[in-house]
Amino acid sequence: MVSQPTCIAHLHCPPLIPALAAEVLISATNQSMDSWDQSPAATVLEQQLVNWLCQKFGYPAIADGVFTSGGTQSNFMGLLLARDRFCQTYLNWSAQKQGLPPEAPRFRILCSEVSHFTIRQAAALLGLGEQAVVPVKTDAAFRLCPTQLAQTLEHLKQENLIPIALVATVGTTDFGSIDPLPEMATIAQTHNLWLHVDAAYGGALVLSDRHRSKLAGIEAADSITVDFHKLFYQPISCGAFLLKDRVHFDLIKLHADYLNPESNQAAGIPDLVTKSVQTTRRFDALKLWISLQNLGQQGFATMIDTTIDLAIETARLIAANRRFELANPPMINAVVFRYCPTPLLPTMNDPIAWSNQVNRQIRTTLMQRGQAVLAQTQIGDRVYLKFTLLNPRTTLDDISNVLNWIQQLGQALE
Repeated sequence: MVSQPTCIAHLHCPPLIPALAAEVLISATNQSMDSWDQSPAATVLEQQLVNWLCQKFGYPAIADGVFTSGGTQSNFMGLLLARDRFCQTYLNWSAQKQGLPPEAPRFRILCSEVSHFTIRQAAALLGLGEQAVVPVKTDAAFRLCPTQLAQTLEHLKQENLIPIALVATVGTTDFGSIDPLPEMATIAQTHNLWLHVDAAYGGALVLSDRHRSKLAGIEAADSITVDFHKLFYQPISCGAFLLKDRVHFDLIKLHADYLNPESNQAAGIPDLVTKSVQTTRRFDALKLWISLQNLGQQGFATMIDTTIDLAIETARLIAANRRFELANPPMINAVVFRYCPTPLLPTMNDPIAWSNQVNRQIRTTLMQRGQAVLAQTQIGDRVYLKFTLLNPRTTLDDISNVLNWIQQLGQALE
């Protein structure tokens, strides 16, 4: 056993010591982002970062946003506003004041069949139930298929159901797949759907000159989820919710005389609680701000580009070895593959079960030995292993070593 794994699938240790220092400072000061009078300087800094992010994603001047705990909260906010906007615009109904309208059981939210589970979770928490989420089939690259989307919308219409929102994923958890944003934006506009983009994983590509084009069309979204503890390399918790038109924050705005009185708004005093589902929350924007001051956008871009390059080279290594099967060419930095064992006996009844057993045991053994921690997923009835390459210090030699260990273990298990 070695004292430190050579390669870790979800290793978060880039050269961002200032972000960790900011984390300590945030905890030590115990500063809350409720209102202006509690944290005026922090309010200004967060708003400046939100404005910068909106500009980066191509949003207009009327855009706004707020920092969140991460992708789960941001996705919830996107669907919350989608629901309430539909109620107000098309039913003349205030969900905030009146609760769910009689039509709510017919509301539907569309997303790809490999979208994040928090879409279903948000639907449940919003009182619509998981049954409100309609999965749309994906193509061979695990991206939502626009043709299937159009057919699904037609079926919903025939069933007298009411589509209210469409969710696009920019970086699926397993494959890093990016849904076809321009086509989805057109369909959303045609059908008067709120378009929410879950860019928790892939949103950081906006910082890369080489890979920003993969986000083409994201500026058409009504709302965007960004999660900074992934390719922005920040300590958790740290995320953001961006809104194309700030007027939609009015759907959830509430005032309390002891916290954010209406007189503050009249005087132009910003109270961030009016656009958040949290009251007391941490000054997490400080981490991203300090990191940007330390590295700059180019520093972030270099780390992102390095890990994507490594994923491409890793995929080539895997594809060149007949004992491995590559599940997909990496779109970002996730590489999904499996070891392919030879069937034990010609009479073996279930070679797939045998292959799954071998891959699970490989992963477990590497972890127990302290050599590597690999992620695991499943495609259909087959178990796969996964590299999620987030550490810019990981080299191709590190990956080659892990692949050699996997092959040696596989052969030993056979």
